[in-house]
Amino acid sequence: GDYLVTIEEKSKATFLRAYMNWRCMSSGSSRVCVRMVGHKMEESYSETLKEQMSVVEMPLSDPPLCISCCPMNGDLLVGCKNKLVMFRLKYLVINQNLTVLDFERSLILHIDNLIPAEVAFCARHIAVTTELDVLILKLELVQQSADRTEQCAQGVNAPEEAEDGGVKDESPSTHTLQLELDEFIICQKPVELLGEESKLCEIPITLESTELPTEDTKSFQVQYVLFRRFAPDQSPFGFCEETKLHSLQLLPVYQTACEETENERKLLSLFCFFSLPHVGYLYSIGKLVQLISTYQYSEKSEQAVLTPRFLHVITSQNLQCFTVRCSAAAARDEDPYIDTTVKACPPVTLDVCTLRMQLFIGPRAICHFKNHIILLTKADTEDITERRKPTRRMPSRKADSIKSRTNSESEPGWNLYIINTVSTIQLYREMVDYSRTYKNVKTESCIHLLSEAHLLVRAAIMDPHFLKSDEKEDLLRAFRESCAFLGDCYSRFDTKDYHLALPYYRMSGLSMSEVLKRLVSEGDEMQTYERGFIFYLTHCLNEDSNEELSKESGNKVLQIFYLADPGQLPHILCSPCMRNVCPLTAVKYLQKVEKMMPSVVLTLTKAFLALKMGDLTMYEREMDSYKETTLACGFIGQPRLLHQRKEGIVTPTEFAVHLKEMQPGLLVAATVALHENSKIELEEADTFFKMLCNSSENTVPQLLVDFWEALLVVSSREEILQELLLRVTSQYVWRISKKQLPETKPLKTTEDLINSCSHFGLIFPWVTSIMSVECLSNKDFCEDISRLQSLLCSRSINIASALPVLEPLTEADSVGLTVHVLCNTHLGKYEEAIDQLLKRCPDAAVFYAHHELKGDDQALWWNKLLPELCKRARLTGNDCPVLTSSLKETLSVVAMELELRDFLSLLPEDGTAAFFLPHLLHCSQRKLLT
Repeated sequence: GDYLVTIEEKSKATFLRAYMNWRCMSSGSSRVCVRMVGHKMEESYSETLKEQMSVVEMPLSDPPLCISCCPMNGDLLVGCKNKLVMFRLKYLVINQNLTVLDFERSLILHIDNLIPAEVAFCARHIAVTTELDVLILKLELVQQSADRTEQCAQGVNAPEEAEDGGVKDESPSTHTLQLELDEFIICQKPVELLGEESKLCEIPITLESTELPTEDTKSFQVQYVLFRRFAPDQSPFGFCEETKLHSLQLLPVYQTACEETENERKLLSLFCFFSLPHVGYLYSIGKLVQLISTYQYSEKSEQAVLTPRFLHVITSQNLQCFTVRCSAAAARDEDPYIDTTVKACPPVTLDVCTLRMQLFIGPRAICHFKNHIILLTKADTEDITERRKPTRRMPSRKADSIKSRTNSESEPGWNLYIINTVSTIQLYREMVDYSRTYKNVKTESCIHLLSEAHLLVRAAIMDPHFLKSDEKEDLLRAFRESCAFLGDCYSRFDTKDYHLALPYYRMSGLSMSEVLKRLVSEGDEMQTYERGFIFYLTHCLNEDSNEELSKESGNKVLQIFYLADPGQLPHILCSPCMRNVCPLTAVKYLQKVEKMMPSVVLTLTKAFLALKMGDLTMYEREMDSYKETTLACGFIGQPRLLHQRKEGIVTPTEFAVHLKEMQPGLLVAATVALHENSKIELEEADTFFKMLCNSSENTVPQLLVDFWEALLVVSSREEILQELLLRVTSQYVWRISKKQLPETKPLKTTEDLINSCSHFGLIFPWVTSIMSVECLSNKDFCEDISRLQSLLCSRSINIASALPVLEPLTEADSVGLTVHVLCNTHLGKYEEAIDQLLKRCPDAAVFYAHHELKGDDQALWWNKLLPELCKRARLTGNDCPVLTSSLKETLSVVAMELELRDFLSLLPEDGTAAFFLPHLLHCSQRKLLT
């Protein structure tokens, strides 16, 4: 819309001209200035430029044959013999009130032996056709360094060998052979090359940059996208008519729901269309290069124009309209959830349809703008008759496609039509009404028609102007309605794609109750239900939905599943949607199913319903029919018997509340089984037990600790184990330090845990020794203390990470002492541990040394323990018999381990000889014996 470019002929010369600021001509101004591309604007002309049209001459070394404008940035591509020339659109700021347009020749693509018939240009994609060849290229930007300027100018090197295989011998025999060949028509084999394979087409391309280089110059390199070669139509009687490609077009589709201006629209998908007289081809050339649709015309086409919603084709007498699949392809590029249980879209491969056909006399040219078709016709009967006569054309190998048209100014019968296309909503309504004729037949035709209607609306919603459209709300309503209609089809009809009922109903925004009203006939006991409807119901009921069905709807769902899939009934009844269902009716259905296919889940479901009815006798009967371990595993088959999710939060059921009071062991075992089978996460289990025990966020109920301890027994994942060990340690420490008793009796004793779990170790003798010295003021905490000590006596817990958790326990009492000594022992700090024991409990120091000082650490007996005991005994004298007995025990061990000379050197000089003499004698006798 900012400029108009023409190829003009005058006096047998061809010109390329751009008309800028052409809108001022319609306002009555007749001022025109003519200038060359790149001509510098004079300041003095700045005011007059606003009110005059500029004709910009664009000189070329070869006559222009075809042109194309990029719809995204306005750049221009001109096709000449053996080359394509690119002009970049420039916005020149003359002053703050005036900006004018100009062009700069930026790139030339040299393509040997190619005479372009048509070119198309969009988003740095270039499509070019000859009579029977199509080539699509993409220009990729690369950063060009100063020393690579020469190299980057060459995009793709030409093959070295000559086109005829390198034979250059012009001998008489070769000349004679050439004369003979002239009597034949050589047809090359049809070929289609997509993506990376298209570079095998052996069409050499050389790039020549015509821009002035700068420091950050970016150059282009060529990527081949598609090549296709056709063969002329043939028959036993020769060539039936002229076969040529026409109507080359690149169609961009932009991302939807963006408020940006048109210049900032983000390209989503790109499509290419070209046509032969009787067949049209539509390719997607965006993320994936593929043929989307093939269009078979009823008669020879003259020209075609592609839009995001339709393909309009003119023949000698008709204007035809076909459906296109661009929106289906673009939707998949834009939305990763298409073709899942969340969203759906009709397939790209859906057969195309002819929407309508309008008669015109002599259509010659067609173009499209917004909701208008512009049609040029020539109502010349003789000309039309002439054109209908079959022509026998022998294609020339050296045919030149440059043909000048006859001067049409004096020719009568030219007409210009502007045709308003039917609005999307109206056409959508017509298609929906028409689909109802197939409603009771239950054929694919109904689905096809509704899919067409859906794609029509989807394409309108993907239009960049959609957000500002007056029909926005109507289109969104139609979109949801079309999804509902398609959901109905896939639910009612027995099709291979029955699973699509689910995503289409989801996109429609209908609730399950509304879907049931659409599909279930009142009072029709003989109604049958297809797979699509059952698939939809199963998925919806198995999800954590907030929707609750009424009692009547719930009972109807029970009946539907009893008839269609009775094995699903126990699972369906556990759905949050079925809270209002009649328990007595549900039990009757389950009893019928149990005779055919009994299961643990079914028994648990009956027990669940018995609780709802308050029938404890029935509940106990059902729960007694299996062992507790079997019941615990049964919950894996249907976790929602114990917990359900409301707005993403796990909440306990009435069944879980009852088990907490009556069978807490079964509840914990079942939750452990759920966790180990990935049915509940650790954090979810925390929330579950806290809600179950009405605990605050920061309070840990005993039942949750029981769950952690039980999980420690069975879990094998290291990251889970360390998390659990820290949690139970923290809870033991909190209870001991706060003198807080558990609100319920633990399910397992410390002895049970030591016997069943490797993470709880036997408590060391020296720990028992320390604990026996100091009488605990309250025996009630013995269980938590022994669990904590047992946990630290094993090697499972990571002490470094547990130290902050153990901080509240100080060395002031025996519990804190044992904990700190155990931590130092884990960390290999034996000397610190001995100091702590000698200071607080000297007699336990020897027990500790006997248990811990082994191997390389045995030297601490004489290097650390013996000197420390001597030193402390000297200071206290005979006042501490415990130190004396510990020293004697230490001397006995050292005398057994050291040589006499070494032992003697360790003894203090100020000691009493009588005290040490027995140990010296024992050491010397041991030496004599050996």
